[in-house]
Amino acid sequence: MTAASGTERRFYAWEVGIVLALSLGRSGVYAVLQLAERLSIAPLADQTATVQRSRSQAEFYDFTFQVLDSLFALAPVALVLYLVFLHGGNPFRRWGLDFRRPGADWALGAGLFTIIGLGTLGVYFAGRSLGLTAQIVPADVTQYWWTSPMLLLAALRHSLLEEVIMIAYLFDRARRIWPQLRSSAAAVAALVLVTALLRGAYHLYQGFGPGIGNALMGVIFAAVYLKYGRVMPLVIAHFLLDAVAFLAFPLVLQTFGLNSL
Repeated sequence: MTAASGTERRFYAWEVGIVLALSLGRSGVYAVLQLAERLSIAPLADQTATVQRSRSQAEFYDFTFQVLDSLFALAPVALVLYLVFLHGGNPFRRWGLDFRRPGADWALGAGLFTIIGLGTLGVYFAGRSLGLTAQIVPADVTQYWWTSPMLLLAALRHSLLEEVIMIAYLFDRARRIWPQLRSSAAAVAALVLVTALLRGAYHLYQGFGPGIGNALMGVIFAAVYLKYGRVMPLVIAHFLLDAVAFLAFPLVLQTFGLNSL
């Protein structure tokens, strides 16, 4: 990787700002405002936060809205892939967003899913017990024949959007904007912390617990990406986390004796 000039670094910085304003940075701003609004209305423990909900009482329109939500949400992912291709790179190879190592990726992804899943339950329990987390409803959708596939599509959308942009893209661009990342462990740690805090920020609409839990998840995912240089295991782990949450969250809570929270 050749060193970028000052002009190129400024170009990349503006590019990152625009991408975040169109995607997860915007979500973070709204989530902080939603948390402030929640705190002004009632205690978080008395409120609910729904991640995926029906968009219409009519089946055809609900289905259409759900599909469009996922497709439009993936537009920023397509944008960052396009931007890397535009500069002569192959993001799929560069970021490990491919199927070259399916066995290793799935093994690592499943391991991360287990660790993060158990940790998420612990953070959720603590947050609910301390009154710092709203009651989370991962999916409040009308049951049709297409509901489960649509929820799996939503899980895939969330996993691609967050891991490709928050990890692969931001780390890629940060290396071009911030030359110190090539030689300074402190600079790398600062990058990991910033991206983790942003990940936590756009989950704050659920309360402080999910914000903290997702920030910790961001640190772990960043460390794994720095070690292996592949984003696919993170996409797999995130997909599994959301798929289980959307399709079986009440069962998971009951299994671990947390359904009374």
